[in-house]
Amino acid sequence: MELKKDSNAVAIDMLLIVHSEKLRAAEGTHLNPQAEPDSRLQRGGGFQGVSNGTRKWQKLEGNDLHGNLAEKQHRQQPQVITSYDNQGTQLTVEVHPRDAMPQFLKKFSLAKRLQGDKNGNTRPRQPGNKDAHAYPWDRSSLKSMPLDLQQFEKVDTYASQVTVKSGLDELVSDLLQEAHSDLERVRAIWIWICHHIEYDIEAAQEKDRQAFKPTDILRTQKTNCDGYAGLFERMCRIADVQCMTVPGYSKGFGYQTGQSFSGEFDHAWNAVYLEGRWHLLDSTWGSGLVDKATSKFTFLYNEFYFLTHPALFIEDHFPDNKNWQLLKPPQSLRQFENSMYHKSEFYNKGMLSAHPDVSMIRTVNGKATITIESCAPTLFMFMLNGKQEHGLLNLRKNGMKLEVYPPTMGTHKLQIFAKGNSDIYSSVLEYTVNCNYVDLGVQLPAELHQPVGPSWFSEQMGILKPSHPDPVIHTRDGRCSISFGVEEGISVLASLHGDDALITEETQRRYIFQLHREKRIELKVQLPHAGKFALKIFVKKRQEPGNYIFVFNYLLCCANTKVNWPVFPESFGNWGQDNELLEPLSGVLPANRNVPFKLKLHGIAKALVKGQDTWPLTLNHEGYWEGSCSTAGCQEVYVMVLENANHNFYSYILKYRVNTQ
Repeated sequence: MELKKDSNAVAIDMLLIVHSEKLRAAEGTHLNPQAEPDSRLQRGGGFQGVSNGTRKWQKLEGNDLHGNLAEKQHRQQPQVITSYDNQGTQLTVEVHPRDAMPQFLKKFSLAKRLQGDKNGNTRPRQPGNKDAHAYPWDRSSLKSMPLDLQQFEKVDTYASQVTVKSGLDELVSDLLQEAHSDLERVRAIWIWICHHIEYDIEAAQEKDRQAFKPTDILRTQKTNCDGYAGLFERMCRIADVQCMTVPGYSKGFGYQTGQSFSGEFDHAWNAVYLEGRWHLLDSTWGSGLVDKATSKFTFLYNEFYFLTHPALFIEDHFPDNKNWQLLKPPQSLRQFENSMYHKSEFYNKGMLSAHPDVSMIRTVNGKATITIESCAPTLFMFMLNGKQEHGLLNLRKNGMKLEVYPPTMGTHKLQIFAKGNSDIYSSVLEYTVNCNYVDLGVQLPAELHQPVGPSWFSEQMGILKPSHPDPVIHTRDGRCSISFGVEEGISVLASLHGDDALITEETQRRYIFQLHREKRIELKVQLPHAGKFALKIFVKKRQEPGNYIFVFNYLLCCANTKVNWPVFPESFGNWGQDNELLEPLSGVLPANRNVPFKLKLHGIAKALVKGQDTWPLTLNHEGYWEGSCSTAGCQEVYVMVLENANHNFYSYILKYRVNTQ
């Protein structure tokens, strides 16, 4: 054996003779998945390498690893096996029959950067320590290199409009007209593929995934993930940019929370070499998404998967070769399976972290708590088993807190959505909640919508300095008073909701009496019975048309079974914003009684109470209108006002019902 060294490589001349019996044993070793855990055999025999440290089998003229016919017909022909290891080492071995003498020696090279193969193509160097990023994510950037996306505006606009004229070479040449660096060349190719190549769902679902040729992809403009990655690599090589295809497992279409991965790889993506370092991207997932319900593909560009930070990329991409994780330390397959899957929209919409950080969680005393931290105020919502029920979601300045109470024992699907800067809520997290105990004392109203409690959002909508900052209010006697400031020009509407028939659509506002005092609003609330209720708050700008907008709600809780408050009196449009009702607060008056009235009314000339007869109210020195009324012989009682002393027209402002018993 002769050893030679130079500045670039180490070459070893070696003669290896293997007997045929040992050859068959060696073949069996290569076909044993336990012996070669990093390699995956494709259907139809032989593993086709993808230049990522896996083995590449070369067959000569009918030589078949699974049969002997070709061996008998060409017994004098040597078998040639070429292998690449994870460091780029190339080993070529000739295997001769027992009675044959080798005619020449093969060499293998341990090159430091680029190797040449039998076709004269160069092999990019494998990733090393200089390519690795620290794990876990340091929150510095979503990208693996500093990027200003605005610098790509010209390239993006141009590349997205380039059309295929003839072949792949001409297409790449056209794309590179506005690209002046390797980074811009990669960007142009990325943008074109993401905007022109459609995901072929039928091909992806075939049992034996077919290989897509670049010419076929250009003609049909459809392919599967292998085709996306292969096309991207081919176009990069034409553009003289080092690129690799990386196969592996993914948490993509059809992924179920907590599932394990085994067998053949289900996805492929790319690594590109830019500015002295490897970077990862996935043009399949950058191009759009597949609707689970309809299994239809929709173009929807996703910037997240372009040069993604490896510590984020590993959440849904696990490569066959751990070196292509570009992480230190690398993650195991078990860690990949058990780790929390933050969807790309989680990061696109400014989320930073979530707790718990595992996808399978258990309730504690019937409750599961989830918190999310975001880099800016964000709107959230959730669904438990497809319904917006059984949870309390409280917005925070930089995130949210969610408490869910599954209604039954067993497994439940929890989805969390975020709005971000767009007008659409997108799914960002999914949990599987295992519940082994149900707290029957926690039964939330079905009408309790999200969010619960005041927050930065209610302040943004004009509701300021609430008297009750917490989302849950407990009352012993079934009554409470809630106040908050309001911005100029904002109207507020409130309604009470429970899960029984006592609170109807007609009466849901009658258990609340709204008072205006300077720049604050007070809501007096009386509950019809013990239980849990949703107090919804709506706002609207007075000068703008349209409906009131839901802002938030409180959860009101009362355990006193003796509570049985009636509705408040019904108010009409002429009830002024600054008016105040001191008595009677009950909207149901006793029969055959003299009932005292005391109100503060602004800007009126006269006031009276009308039942069977009419009783005037007088203005006292404190500014209150006072008087009394008999409920004998009447079913309804009204408070009426005269706004202009020169007119005789009275307006209704309050209505009471007289109890018939």
